[in-house]
Order: sequence, then structure tokens, then C-alpha cells
Amino acid sequence: MNRNIILSLLFSIAIALPTFAGEGMWLPLLLKALNEEEMQSMGMKMSAEDIYSVNQGSLKDAIAHFGGFCTSEVISDQGLLLTNHHCGYSEIQSHSTLDKNYLKDGFWASNLSEELANPGLFARFIDRIIDVSEDVLAGTDAATTDAERDAIIAKNIDALKGTMVLKAYEEVQIKPFFNTNQYFAFVTVTYNDVRLVGAPPESIGKFGADTDNWEWPRHTGDFALFRIYAGQDNMPADYSAENKPYTPKHSLPISLDGVEEGDFTLVFGFPGRTKQYLPGVAVEQTLNVLNPAKIEIRDNALGIVGKAMREDPNIKLKYASKFASIANYWKKWIGESLGLEKTNALDKKAKFEAELVQRSPAAKTYLEEFDTYYKAIEPYALVKDYFSEVTGRNIELMRVASISKRLVDRYDNNGEEGYKGYAGRVIPFFEGLYKNYDASVDKAVFTSLVELYKNNIDAKYVPKAIQGNVNGLADKVYNGSMLANGEKYIKLLKEGSPADVVKALNADPGFQVYNEWAEVYHQEAAVQYSGINTKIDSLQRLYMKAQMDAFPEKKFYPDANSTLRVTYGQVNGYEPKDGVWYEPVTTLGGVIAKYIPNDYEFDVHPKLVELYNDKDFGEYATQDGKIPVCFLGSNHTTGGNSGSPAIDAYGNLIGLNFDRVWEGTMSDINYDKSICRNIMVDARYILFVVDKFAGAGHLIEEMNLVHPKLGQVNLMPTVGEKACCADGSDCSKCETMCTPEGLVKSCKKCMKKQKQCKKHKDCCKS
Repeated sequence: MNRNIILSLLFSIAIALPTFAGEGMWLPLLLKALNEEEMQSMGMKMSAEDIYSVNQGSLKDAIAHFGGFCTSEVISDQGLLLTNHHCGYSEIQSHSTLDKNYLKDGFWASNLSEELANPGLFARFIDRIIDVSEDVLAGTDAATTDAERDAIIAKNIDALKGTMVLKAYEEVQIKPFFNTNQYFAFVTVTYNDVRLVGAPPESIGKFGADTDNWEWPRHTGDFALFRIYAGQDNMPADYSAENKPYTPKHSLPISLDGVEEGDFTLVFGFPGRTKQYLPGVAVEQTLNVLNPAKIEIRDNALGIVGKAMREDPNIKLKYASKFASIANYWKKWIGESLGLEKTNALDKKAKFEAELVQRSPAAKTYLEEFDTYYKAIEPYALVKDYFSEVTGRNIELMRVASISKRLVDRYDNNGEEGYKGYAGRVIPFFEGLYKNYDASVDKAVFTSLVELYKNNIDAKYVPKAIQGNVNGLADKVYNGSMLANGEKYIKLLKEGSPADVVKALNADPGFQVYNEWAEVYHQEAAVQYSGINTKIDSLQRLYMKAQMDAFPEKKFYPDANSTLRVTYGQVNGYEPKDGVWYEPVTTLGGVIAKYIPNDYEFDVHPKLVELYNDKDFGEYATQDGKIPVCFLGSNHTTGGNSGSPAIDAYGNLIGLNFDRVWEGTMSDINYDKSICRNIMVDARYILFVVDKFAGAGHLIEEMNLVHPKLGQVNLMPTVGEKACCADGSDCSKCETMCTPEGLVKSCKKCMKKQKQCKKHKDCCKS
């Protein structure tokens, strides 16, 4: 890395006004300079080099981007991959039928041959991160317009990629940071053979479902197990029966010691998107205009779909994943708005902006321009959110029509060749969509949301096609459109000529409604929105730089952009409202207390009830004989951190991140340690479910279980040395263990079974 770039970067974001411990999504490359001291003051025993290193195996080598939308981690030397149940939900669903319902009953492969392939699913590792700001921004100071600056940057990125030395299996992504004020390159290695190994039933993996989503106390075992497969050389390879389990550079040991209030927690992953540095006027628009609109739209859709799911088990199976997806951000927006109000986010922004103007008078001009731009963009932003929510996310027939419109455009612009190239990608997508589609449900959603659109959007943005009687329009569309009949439409796509398909689409009543709707939206709102938003983006870049220049003593962390980040905090409860305090740990007793037989959200599997009643907890119980389920931390997380490992002070897995508390979902815009908490499944609950509930002890045997609080601290297996085991056999994989006689080599297998070696009967307990 260029020395001048390092000095410039550290000056701008490192010198020392402390942020709240727990705030920030930090680049692992810069932990040594920015965060190591604070992390160690909070209890961390590792060094920054243990977390991120390019010279030796480190924590980052166990962290994989799961499918590009979640995080996962390697937890064995055989490529066993842990992530959230909800991250693997679509894969679990795709393998499910009414006869073999893995969502309802769970799935556990008893050996490698039973593990299930998932075409299109990948696990991507970060090999190294490089600051490339100097190369990417070279020459941009001379640019007189944003377009010219963008062109220079694009040219520089292309040139830089051409000069980077990569191995055959490596790729590079170059991403902007701090609103394009800095750039980093991420060299990646992607494995495309990822197979389903195990998943608990929904009654564990989705316990509490939508009622408990974003809530505390939480009792959800939100985890699933996959496995990465590689070619015979351990390098990435397409799916093949000849592939073998991947041998990682590093896998995470798993702590059996659990957590206590104040324990250090590190969350490593790929957070999706945050907007911490917006002006107050943007936050106000989100709070008072855009969030309420999106919430109302999804309120209507969820009410209809939820009713249908409760009445028909087949519809429940089809719509389970879609319902969860729609409900997820609906509830998040509600909590975000409540959190912004509770923490007086607008007042905080106003105070910060006043201090910024005091330090940098030029910033006043930026804030005045923001006021003008956000006022101008508001009506177009509202229409944009309505159009995308209604036609792009909630009415499935309109979504099919929008994708089909691209197919028609490819034919019109590029002829049969353009059509066929796109059709080859579209047909498999439609097959998956229609597998879980019900026209009667979609028709009811259409009727409700079209009426809502008409009533809440200015008439100039409402196409004539939907201005009349909505019930009559719904009958016309769903009775006459082939888009409501997946079998018929896919048959035409596969067998019809491009010309025939385009002709049929142009005559289709559903396609015609969407076409007119989209045309009005693009002409009356999208173009205008884009023009103003370009000005806002340009101003945000200048505003971001102004903040960093005005507060050189403050640590600035970049907004999330789906790149690898570290966030650190501690196990903490919180006060959601006056007079109420939430403890940071929940137990299996809370699952039983919430148990409602045959309820789709709170049913409990009989085997789990039996284990609880018999207190058959194995080695996974706490000292007071309870099974921990979930715990809270003050880590700054967001979407994309689902499946991220929660790591202890020594580098061991202690939990699995899967959610945030409702009151703290506004952390994407305004992190506040008083109520921002992330929710994690306790690793011991995961082990308990795998071992005692599922009987999948062969998976436990793969893992490296440790007791860091009892003296056994993240000690990797030593291959080749043999030890005498309690059963008289030899083991080829042994690890160091503390005994009264000093450090000895002890059999990994025996330790997991809590046996003792013949020569060392009294192992350390402290």
C-alpha cells in the first residue's frame, strides 16, 4: 500500500475522538491502526493480525459471503459451513415437497453422499484487501463535472484491473468508500459447490416467526449447516460427484463456555447497506414520508397473504419464504421509525450540523442545497417507492410482466439473438417463481394494492389502465392473462418463436397494464427523480469530505456496502422503555413458556419438549443447568450480517448473528448504543440441537470444541502426534490441553466425549 495514502487515510479517520464502543463497521485491513487498542481495552485477547492477515491463516479466512446476500463461517477442517436458517431458507424450501417437507421436519444428512447440491449457491472468501485510492482517483482533481470524474474513475479502474496479478481462481472487486472519496480492492476466491448438510425444523429455526421477528426476548435457533466442496486440488470447481470437502486456511473453534454480561463480542461479515452520514433533512423525509408509505403497502399485502397461508397448508408451503421476506423489512421500517423518534435522531443531526457549520462555514451551503434538493425530490421519491413496492415486490404478476418487458425490449433492440440470450436466464427464474405461485392470492393482493396506489398517489402518476373499477380490472387481468398461468407461459417461452412470444405479450392484458403503468412512471417520475438524485449524490460526496475535514480528531467508519467488515461490542442488555430492562440471555425455558401447540409460529417439536422435561442437555448446559438459546450484543450490524459469527475475545465462535432488536433497527441511519443491539443464537444451543435433538453427532465430531474460560484457549489441532486415549486407541489428531502437570497432548475425540487420557486424569477446570 502506498505510504502517503496510508498517512492520509489515518489522518482523516483515525485520530482519536472515541466513538461509542460498539459503533462502526470497520475495514479489517485497518484494525491495527484504528481499533486494536480499543478492542483490547474492551477485553479482546487477540491482535489485529489474528483477525486479518495476508501472510498467515486468520479469522477472515473462515468468513465467507454466502450467496452474495448473507454471511457464513467455516467451523470444521472439512469445510462445514454455518449460516442462518433464514439465509438457507430458499435452498431448504427448494428441496422440500409435501411428502418430504424439510421446512417442517428439518433435514440432516447422515453422511457426505446425502448432502444436497444447490445450483447457483456460492461461498466467496476474501483473500486480501488493497487500498487503491491513489490509482483510482488519479486525475480526478482536474475534472470539471461529475460525469467527467466518473469517466476518469471508470477508466482508472479498468486499467488497474488489467495490471493486477491474480491467480487463475481469483477475482477482484473494486468498491467505493466514503461516497467515492476512497477506493479499496477486494481479491476474492469463490467456491460454487455448496451443499445442504443440516437444518432444524421451522419450529426451531424459525420459532416465533413474524411475531418475534426484530424482537427481544428471542428464542429462535436460526441456523443451518452447509458444506463447501472443492476440486481434488482444493481449488474452486463446479459441482461434481468427484469433488471433496474443502480444507480451509482456518476454521473457527467453538466455545462451550458461553457468555456473560460484559463479555467482548466481535462480529465478522458482509453488512449490506447503511447511511450514517446523511443530512438531517434526508432522515426526516425517511421518517415522515417514505417509511409510512412502504409500511402501509406491505401491511395490506401481508394481511392478504397471511390469511391465505393460515387457511391452506399448500399455500403456506408456497408462500413461506416470500411472506418472511416481505414481513422482514415491513417490521424493520416500523422499528426504525420508532427508534429514530425515541433517540431524538433529528435533534442529534441538527446539533451535529450546527457544530459542522461552526467549524466549516462552507458546509452551510451544502446543507442549504440539501434542503432544496430533498424538497424537490420528495414527490418523485414517494412515487418511486410506491411503484417499486407495488409492481416490483408485492404483485407477482406485475413482477413477471416487468421482467417480460425486458425480454420484449431485447427483441426489439437486438433481434432474436438478444432475445434468446436473455430468455435462457429468464426461463429458469420463472420456473422457480411459478412453482410457488397462486393466482388467487396474487389477484387479491393486486386488487388491494392498485386501490391503495390510486388513493395515495397524485393522479398525474396514475395510468388510465388502473383508474377505473379495480375489481373489474382484476377479473380481466387474472382471467385473461397468460402471466397468471405459469405452465402456459413457460410452455410458450420454451416452444414459441421469439416473434410469437413478443406478439403474445403485447396482446396480453396483464402485460398491457404493466406496460402503461411503467411508461407513466418513467416519464412522469423516474427521469425527474434520477436527475435530482444525481445532484444529491454529488453533494453527498462533498458533504462527506467536509465532515471528515472538519473533525480530524474523530474516527470515521465507512458505510456498509456488502464488503468484509468487523464490528465489536459486548454482551449487554438494554432498556427499551421506561421501567423495563431486558436481560441479555434467553434459555430453552423461554421456548417452552411460549409454546402454543399447532401454532405455526410457536409450536414446539415433541422431541425438544422431551429433552427439556428430561433435562437431557449433555455438555451444553450452563452451570445452573439451563440451555442458553440467544444473547444480545452491542455490535453494529445490518442486513448482510445475517449468518455472521459472534466471536469471543480469543477467536472462538460463541454465537451466530441473525437479527437486531426492534427499537434499534434505526442503526442503519443512527447508531445509538442505548438501544442498538444485535441478536445472536448461542453456539451451545446450536450444538445441543445438532447433537441431542437431531442425533447428528458425526457433525459434532468434525468441530473443534474448546473451553477458553477454563484454560483451553483456541488451540488448533496438531496433526501427526498420538496420545493414549481412555478407550485404549490412538488418535491422529490431537490438541494441547491444560492439566495440573502442564500442557499435554490429548485426544480431540476423547475431549469431546468428556473422557480422560489414562496418564492425565485431572484436567484443569480453571
